[in-house]
Amino acid sequence: MSEQGDHLSSCIAPSRSPSGRGRFRPTNVRRLEQAFLLLSRRAAELDAVNRCPLPFLDWRPSVTAFAEEMKASQVRWRRNHLCNQVRGRQNKREYDHILPLSDWELNLWPGIATGTTSSLPKYLYDNRIRKHTGAHNLLSSWTLCANLYFPFRDLAGRSLLAGFLRESVSFDIDVVTAIELEYESPNPRLKPAVLLGETDGGRGAGQTSPDMAFEVQTSRGAGLILVESKFTEHHFYPCSGRKKKPAGHIPNPDTSRCRNPLAVLSAPQTQCHLNSWDRLYWTHLAPVANRDALASLKCCPAAFDAYQLFRQQALAEAFAQSGAFATVLSCVVYDSRNGDLMHCLRRSTGLEDIERGWQHLFPGKSHFATFTHQQWVSWVASHASDARADWLDYVRDRYGIG
Repeated sequence: MSEQGDHLSSCIAPSRSPSGRGRFRPTNVRRLEQAFLLLSRRAAELDAVNRCPLPFLDWRPSVTAFAEEMKASQVRWRRNHLCNQVRGRQNKREYDHILPLSDWELNLWPGIATGTTSSLPKYLYDNRIRKHTGAHNLLSSWTLCANLYFPFRDLAGRSLLAGFLRESVSFDIDVVTAIELEYESPNPRLKPAVLLGETDGGRGAGQTSPDMAFEVQTSRGAGLILVESKFTEHHFYPCSGRKKKPAGHIPNPDTSRCRNPLAVLSAPQTQCHLNSWDRLYWTHLAPVANRDALASLKCCPAAFDAYQLFRQQALAEAFAQSGAFATVLSCVVYDSRNGDLMHCLRRSTGLEDIERGWQHLFPGKSHFATFTHQQWVSWVASHASDARADWLDYVRDRYGIG
C-alpha cells in the first residue's frame, strides 16, 4: 500500500473502546473528513484527466464533527437539567438525544411551554400548524429556532429584533410587526398552492413554509423577511425530484438533466422533473436568473444540497413580484460554529460560498442575506433589560451560545 493509502487507512480506522469495539466519536468523524479530502483530491485529478463529472465528488460524511460535539453537549444538558432520561425513538431507533415523542415540550425554553402567555403549543394549535416531526430531537433546528426567536413576539421583543435586523440585515427596517413560525401568507392569492403549485401540503408540512418570518414596516412600506433556520445540518437537502421513489409522484426518468443548469434554465418544462409535478419554482426564478452565474455551476443549484434555499428564494421572489410588499428578503440564520454549512455547495454544485455567492444566482426583486444565532444572542445580551436574563442563561447552558 502507498504512503497515502496507509494514511487513509489510519484515518478511517475507528478508535477502540476498552471493550475492543469500535465507537463513532467526533475524532473519528474528523478522520473521515480528512480521508475524504485526500480521496477527493485524487478524484479531482481523475476528473481533470477524464473530463467528465464523477459522482464520487458529490459525497460527503453524513455527520460532521460539529454535529457530534453538539449531540454530546445536548446529552450532557439533558442529564443535568431534565428528570426524564427515557430514550426516545427516531427513524425506528432509540437515542439519548431524542426525547419521548409525547414529552417534546421538554425541548422548549420554559417561557414558551404550555400554560405560559407565550405558549408555543397553543400558537401551533390556534394556527393549525403541524409541528416539525423532529421536535423531540434535542438537535432540532426547528426547536432551536422557536427557543431563540419565538419568545420575542411581544412589543419589547419585536423592538429588540427590529434594531438587530436594521443592523445585520437591512438598514431600511423600521418596525417588526409580527414574528411567525412556519409562515404562510393569510392572503389567498399568496398561498404556496397558488404561487408554487404545492397543492398537497399545509402549514408546517408538504409545502414551502419558511421556518420563521418577520413581518416588518420599512420607509417604503410593508416588508417580509423569510428565514430558514439551521443548527447542526451540513446542507439544505437534495431536490425531491431526484428521489427514486417520491411519494405520490412519478420518479425522475433522467436525473442527468440536473447536471446542465443552463438547459434547465432555458427549458424547465422539459429539463426539470419538478415541472411534471406542476411545481412553479422556475416560473419565478428563471426570469431573474443570472445566466453567467448559473453557467459556472456543475448542476442545477437545487439538485444536491440547496433544495430548501431554492424553494424559499422562489417564494420570496413570488412575494416580491406580487406587489404586496415593498421589501422581501430570503434569509438563512445558522450557528457560526457550523463551518461546513456555508460551503456545502462547493463540491456538489460548484458554488464556493453561499453567503457571498447565492445572491448572484437570482438577482431579482427579492434579496438574500444571512446572520447567525450568535449575533442575535449577543445583540440581546447587549441591548435587553434584565428581564431577558433567564432566557440568556438558558441559551448559554443549553446551546453554548452567549
